[in-house]
Amino acid sequence: MDHRKIIHVDMDAFYASVEQLDNPDLRGKPLAVGGSEKRGVVSAASYEARVYGVRSAMSGAMAKRLCPDLLFVKPRFERYKEISSAIRKIFFEYTDLVEPLSLDEAYLDVTVNKKGNPSASLIAQHIRQRILDQVGLTASAGISINKFVAKIASDYNKPNGQKTVNPEEVIEFLEKLDVKKFYGVGKVTQAKMYEMGIYTGLDLKSKTEEFLNRHFGKSGKHYFQIVRGIHTSPVKPNRERKSLAAERTFRENIASEIYMIERLESIAEELQRRLKNSKVSGRTITLKIKYSDFTLQTRSKSLPYFVNDAAIILETAKELLYQEKMKNSVRLLGISLSNLNTAKSLVKKKEEVEIIQLKFDL
Repeated sequence: MDHRKIIHVDMDAFYASVEQLDNPDLRGKPLAVGGSEKRGVVSAASYEARVYGVRSAMSGAMAKRLCPDLLFVKPRFERYKEISSAIRKIFFEYTDLVEPLSLDEAYLDVTVNKKGNPSASLIAQHIRQRILDQVGLTASAGISINKFVAKIASDYNKPNGQKTVNPEEVIEFLEKLDVKKFYGVGKVTQAKMYEMGIYTGLDLKSKTEEFLNRHFGKSGKHYFQIVRGIHTSPVKPNRERKSLAAERTFRENIASEIYMIERLESIAEELQRRLKNSKVSGRTITLKIKYSDFTLQTRSKSLPYFVNDAAIILETAKELLYQEKMKNSVRLLGISLSNLNTAKSLVKKKEEVEIIQLKFDL
């Protein structure tokens, strides 16, 4: 049986590593991108900070308590995009089948590749070395017969390492794996599986598909297949963007709707800029509200036409803001635009919909 050769490349502590690359004074020091010791959320942490337990999505205050010497820097997404673009150019020298998952990771199908190299492991080594030589950053990689196993494998020898799971090793590899390592098994599902005595892939494999469907719904079939090494999803080079968003976490909680509108203005302008760069428009505007007690609420409205204009986005966001009374002070506001005109189902109807073009004046 012929197997695909899939590589998952994952940059090591990408945002933090870029900051350390550009600023030698930050190298070797515990670093958090985003947040602050008083407010905000950590977007990324250097490996020096991770030793103390600092992780992404952690509050800046908690991160500072864990690591008193932690340094905070503001994220520079344009710089991260620039570096990411340079890395992807390297990927495309080996294959056109590249599926970016984010700025710092991607799948590559090298079953047939531009270098004529039959070894996916050697290709992964070459790519990682090229990234180090040309960009100055380290990357880790996982290599296997499908995307699921390759992604798990890329975590094994981080940072700056790689792991290959050959076809004959896949089943044993998955059977020995803790279920919490299975991509797609979150904390809630992990806890549920543990309660059922499902701790490893082998435990999971002992359950029938009917049992898994009964206890995990639509995900049951997925778990039944992946633990048997069955994952047929191809590498999709034209991965479709579903939404674009911008948000802000405030230094101090906001209770006044007037102040909220002021913040929404800058958020709408930032979203407009991102839409311009991506050359897309959308029809569904969603307002994201995180309250001071960390509860999250979203409110959405779909328009009869595509928009990418900050003024229209802002007016809709204000309408959603006034939709109901605030239950508490607010620590974060965000606006996202979805139902984009990149969607295939919408492109077919493009001529039926009025597309509002905006004039950018940033």
